[in-house]
Amino acid sequence: MAKTNKTKDKTPNNKINNKAPKSEPLSDNNKVNQQQASSQISSKPLISYSDFEKLDLRIAKIMEVEDIEGKDKLYKLKISLGDEQRTIVAGIKQHYSKDELINKQIIIIANLEPAKIGGITSEGMLLAAVSEDKSQVTFLTPEKSTKDGSKVQ
Repeated sequence: MAKTNKTKDKTPNNKINNKAPKSEPLSDNNKVNQQQASSQISSKPLISYSDFEKLDLRIAKIMEVEDIEGKDKLYKLKISLGDEQRTIVAGIKQHYSKDELINKQIIIIANLEPAKIGGITSEGMLLAAVSEDKSQVTFLTPEKSTKDGSKVQ
């Protein structure tokens, strides 16, 4: 039988060192490797934590759903953020009926700049998982009923 040479990290007093290694900033090579690995998952560039912190994600309840004349993919949604109501325009008509949407809790980006979509000012954006071929759309929702307007972290 061949002997294997096992070495243990020992301190100068021959005691085994069980301390976790200190974290250090990523070297330029490690940053490149991390970016290459993330590019296999996402075509988007990496963002910093401080960029992520700028997003105001909130729980909202869909109160009303309306068709938008001449728009076969868009709904006009009236949502509640607790003390505030807003309008959001969403391209989900092919995936959800009006009845499926009423009283549904969703997660929105509450601090997105308003934008005109289908002639209507949209005051936020709902978050959803979308299949690569865009045939399936699934809302990101809280696991259980949560107070409207609650912050998502």
